[in-house]
Amino acid sequence: MGAAENKAIVVKFFEAISSGDVARILGFYAEDGVCQTMGRTLISGKFSKAQISAAAARVFDVFPKGVTFELLTLTAEDDRVAVEAVSHGDHISGKHYSNHYHFLVRLRDGKVTLLQEFMDTELVTDILCGGQRPAPISA
Repeated sequence: MGAAENKAIVVKFFEAISSGDVARILGFYAEDGVCQTMGRTLISGKFSKAQISAAAARVFDVFPKGVTFELLTLTAEDDRVAVEAVSHGDHISGKHYSNHYHFLVRLRDGKVTLLQEFMDTELVTDILCGGQRPAPISA
């Protein structure tokens, strides 16, 4: 697929994420697709499609009204689409969550093989993780 087609798929993918429809979100992933949340937070890591399914369903536990993504820019080349975005959602803590992201999406045959997520990890720690941090890495 070309850059324009890949960008269109990614726009629909983020529409699915913003809708909170877990089955629809999972439908965009290849069977071997992964989501990698960068940084060192309690929610960082590399997650398989099965793990994405479990985590996506829990989003409404902490965002009862959902969380949406506003796509600011998309740039595509080959199998990659780079996305700048901002999230919006009201967290159960009572705080409004609005983070800035850079996503790198890799596609194969119209399916997401990698969603790599870069964001303000301090905001993630403050709001999503309630100020808790992972244990220090021992040398």
